[in-house]
Amino acid sequence: MRRIWQSTTGVVAAIGTLLALATLAIGATVHELAHEALEEQLDHRIGAETRSLLAEATRGGTPAVAELIARRDAAAAVSGLAYLLIDATGQPLAGSLDAAMPAQPGYLEHLRHDRGQREAQALTSRLPDGSQLLVAADRAAIDDTDRAIRQVTAYAFGSLLLLGIAAAWAVGAITRARLNGIDRTALAIISGDLGQRMPVDGSGSEFDRVSITLNEMLDRIASLFENLREVSGNVAHDLRTPLTRLNNRLEAARTSSEPGAHIDAALAQSRELLDTFAALLRISEVESHAVRRHFMPLSLSRLVIDVVETYRPDFEASGHRLLMAVTPEISVNGDRHLLQQLVANLLDNALRHTPTGTTVQASLGTETEYAELVIVDDGPGVPPEALPRLFQRFSRVDSSRSSPGHGLGLALVAAIAAAHHGSLSAEKVCGLRIAVTIPMRAIGAD
Repeated sequence: MRRIWQSTTGVVAAIGTLLALATLAIGATVHELAHEALEEQLDHRIGAETRSLLAEATRGGTPAVAELIARRDAAAAVSGLAYLLIDATGQPLAGSLDAAMPAQPGYLEHLRHDRGQREAQALTSRLPDGSQLLVAADRAAIDDTDRAIRQVTAYAFGSLLLLGIAAAWAVGAITRARLNGIDRTALAIISGDLGQRMPVDGSGSEFDRVSITLNEMLDRIASLFENLREVSGNVAHDLRTPLTRLNNRLEAARTSSEPGAHIDAALAQSRELLDTFAALLRISEVESHAVRRHFMPLSLSRLVIDVVETYRPDFEASGHRLLMAVTPEISVNGDRHLLQQLVANLLDNALRHTPTGTTVQASLGTETEYAELVIVDDGPGVPPEALPRLFQRFSRVDSSRSSPGHGLGLALVAAIAAAHHGSLSAEKVCGLRIAVTIPMRAIGAD
């Protein structure tokens, strides 16, 4: 019970209770103000009537007042006032008010009359000859108004309290129903059903927004699990052959009378395996997006020119032709070394997997708010069915399996592009066209 106010039901119930209490406070205030206003109104009527009678006493004496009271008593049903006039000895002279004359002149808020069964508000005055005048107005109207205000306040208080309880129950039931759906889905996912997703009813409510966010997170986790499964399978498949060769080399070295050559070959194969694992670790590091903490403004135009010029001698030595078209003053936020690795891997891929005489063009331009790096060649390209898996780990087309490499270069390119909020695409033209888009940063921007 101590935690009930931390729940949705408790919060709504608390708000309903506060509203009910506020209504009670407003009703009490209205009751007090109305009560005082009605009493002041009665005092004003009694005072005005008393002054009128005293003025008559000044003009005609006590008999004139008695005569006027007699006429007023005849119209008492209309005026709502009652009178009592007694002489100096206490004998009644006029008036029908059934009440005892107060001992002292002045206002009296509660005067019992009609054999003590009713209350009136009264004003006692003394006439010049010692007679006493009592003018009273019944308090029934005040009591009726007070009673009506109390009843309305009580009804409003009770209604708001009941409404608050009903609203708390309804909101709690709706909230529990939505959360139970999310809870059941979460338990199913914990049990191993990774295909489950949080329920979305299309209302656009807070629950829907949370469910959509959770579903996007689950999709991302599922994608990572799928990548992990594929990587595990690819590692087992692609590293089995080099590990088998390494084992055979070591076995041969153990039984050979001249193990040196076998050991050298085994060392070369172990370095190749270490390079593969280093590339895998590098891809995982980039895919974690932790590298974004080190991003800073840099000139992508200058970076691409530097990398292309570095590779130009290798292209010329292998009989390839390397062209370049770079738009100046293109700036991005990024990691210089990773972007250099991205450009180098793309150029290295074109250099290794195209025949002598192939022309490769590296171009950098702009597309709306993005910088676009394109590497295109006029070589044989890749089969269309191989394009969807071109950027996956250990992905190599059949024509490239005899060339050096472990099929991780383009996977690292894809990871670097994603870390820079960019995208990567490949298409077969006359050869192969690979395009990388990265959001631009204006020169001189903070």
